[in-house]
Amino acid sequence: MTTSADKPISVLIKEKAADLGFDLCGIAPSDILVEQESVLRGWCSAGMNGDMGYLERDIEKRINPGQLFPGAKSVIVTGLNYYTSKKQRGVGVPLISKYAYGIDYHDVIKEMLSELLSFIKVLSPETEGKICVDSAPLLEKAWAQKAGLGWPGRHSILVNDKIGSYFFLGVLVVNSKMEYDLPSGEDHCGNCRLCIDSCPACAINNNRTIDARKCISYLTTVSKSPVPEELVPELKGMVFGCDICQDVCPWNKNAQQHKIPEFELPEKIEIMNSNEWIRLSEEQFKVLFRRSPIARRKYHLFRENVTNVTKFNG
Repeated sequence: MTTSADKPISVLIKEKAADLGFDLCGIAPSDILVEQESVLRGWCSAGMNGDMGYLERDIEKRINPGQLFPGAKSVIVTGLNYYTSKKQRGVGVPLISKYAYGIDYHDVIKEMLSELLSFIKVLSPETEGKICVDSAPLLEKAWAQKAGLGWPGRHSILVNDKIGSYFFLGVLVVNSKMEYDLPSGEDHCGNCRLCIDSCPACAINNNRTIDARKCISYLTTVSKSPVPEELVPELKGMVFGCDICQDVCPWNKNAQQHKIPEFELPEKIEIMNSNEWIRLSEEQFKVLFRRSPIARRKYHLFRENVTNVTKFNG
């Protein structure tokens, strides 16, 4: 598909994505992800999805965008860098993952994708699309690889050879055909096992999947139950999320500071000391993390993580 200026719409979409602030953008045809189906079913059958029973449902939609959005022809995938060298200042304080430093990324990316979709409709009025940011039953990492954004690292997280792995994915499924990018077929991890060997809970499998039941990020953000007692020492101070496997990845050695103000760590959280974390009330929790991904976590579970790590650190 071309525009009146004889410039492929795919090029214009990528230029607009960059103008909006996205660091990556690729486009893939909405084929069925046949290879990923058996991996997903086997992973769920082994119970490695933990409490995430929803991953066992709608598998057909996860591998086939046409079932999620009838008439789907193209999948536009964006990447948004969230890396920062900024850290919490307190010594021995409970730690939160970089991705949760600022405003909930779902809200930020959905707004950006909405602008991108509006732009596409101006170029191609007959185009309709569906915005997907995590919540839709779609295998975003698989589509990102298919759209040329990177390859799955041994820690299962997508890695891009220019910006590393600290980036959020956003997807637009549209009903128009476009020019497509080549899939990322090459694996640049080589023989490196730093992420596998550095995981405190040994949650990273050898087939580029994660056993969620052991994963610190899952246990502190998604699990409906308290962290198992035997895994508390492995939290390494983390009370929401975990960055260990990404921090040790050589591809993040030259990661650059993100350019999204909404992802900045608020100073109030940055300077909190251990006592302030321990005394954090439910009301304070709601105010402090009102627009953060942390707001999705039940207070009593978050509070228990804080208690566990402060006792262990103390």
